Amino acid sequence: MNSFEMSIRSNVKEIQKKLSALAYQQLPFATATALTELAKKVQDAEVKNMQATFKNPSPFTLKSVRITKARKDNLVATVFVMDKTAAYLQPYERGGVHKINSKAQLVPGDIPLNQYGQLRKGTLASLKARSDIYIGPIKTRHGIVNGIWQRTADKAAIASKRTGKIRISKRGVNQTGKLKLLIRFTDALPVTQHLNYRDRAKQVIAMNVNKELGRAIGKAMASAKG
Repeated sequence: MNSFEMSIRSNVKEIQKKLSALAYQQLPFATATALTELAKKVQDAEVKNMQATFKNPSPFTLKSVRITKARKDNLVATVFVMDKTAAYLQPYERGGVHKINSKAQLVPGDIPLNQYGQLRKGTLASLKARSDIYIGPIKTRHGIVNGIWQRTADKAAIASKRTGKIRISKRGVNQTGKLKLLIRFTDALPVTQHLNYRDRAKQVIAMNVNKELGRAIGKAMASAKG
């Protein structure tokens, strides 16, 4: 997601007119505190929005929303999404098709998924090591379907990823008597959900900026007097 900027300079200037000399001295520290608290509120709102928008998003996705704190000598707080996650979330903000890392999107078929509805780590490598697996197009009554297929068999030869040695196993074989489509390859599909990341951030800031500034100035004053 490309970054964007929002300024609270006008809010600070309005409050600045009403401050005493002591409060004015504490303004940079208070502003930094308020900016950081606003960033945390935006971060929390964006995470909750992901949870509401996506079906059971993974911790990796949710934890990708980070912040950098403001300081009194650098009055900028930042809310951002880690690069790897931002790359595939970009279409959910700006529209377009799903971001995929290969030539085709993988659509799981008759295959177990993890608790987040995704292919388990190492699944593709494990499938490629089996003799009962075919990867490519198959002509079906619905047309050509490209994907990862499992042939019917009583047992399969499986190559060790570490040593290359072959073992024979009956585990996980397809005994249905027909080809089983495990994973389908498709073109990247259009994104239908939208995060509205920027609009949400603007709303959170507008709703909380004056309250957080007032709270931060109050704390700064109490600390200065103490």
